[in-house]
Amino acid sequence: MKKSIVFSLVVFFTMIFNAQSQTVFGKWKTIDDETGQAKSIVEIYEKSGKIYGKIIDVLNPEKRKSLCTKCSGEDKNAPIMGLIIIKGLEKDGDEYNGGKILDPLKGEEYKCLIALDSKDKLKVRGFVGVSLFGRTQYWYRLKN
Repeated sequence: MKKSIVFSLVVFFTMIFNAQSQTVFGKWKTIDDETGQAKSIVEIYEKSGKIYGKIIDVLNPEKRKSLCTKCSGEDKNAPIMGLIIIKGLEKDGDEYNGGKILDPLKGEEYKCLIALDSKDKLKVRGFVGVSLFGRTQYWYRLKN
């Protein structure tokens, strides 16, 4: 009896751990789809039932104090470090969509969808109109 209880607890906690690692939440290293270079660390989190992503580190020391000079509205001239670039995504099956993503270098906002490609690889797609017209980046989960 004790063995079956212990076994059940191990299985339960293994399932909980695996479910938590299968989430988009956490810190991700962004990779420029054109250069292949790591650019920043974005933390993806939930607020009021929607998904957001904030730049928490800029990896190029020369660009750490850069401002979003081409952005508009409240993001105009805001520091890129600390900028919320993913705004208002909602879960839709295995992906999150219905929100926007900001390209701070171009100052442009695009429709966005994100989905796990694997537990440590995130597909991030920004597009205009329909998903066919856009570009995709892959971000990689930071290990603690």
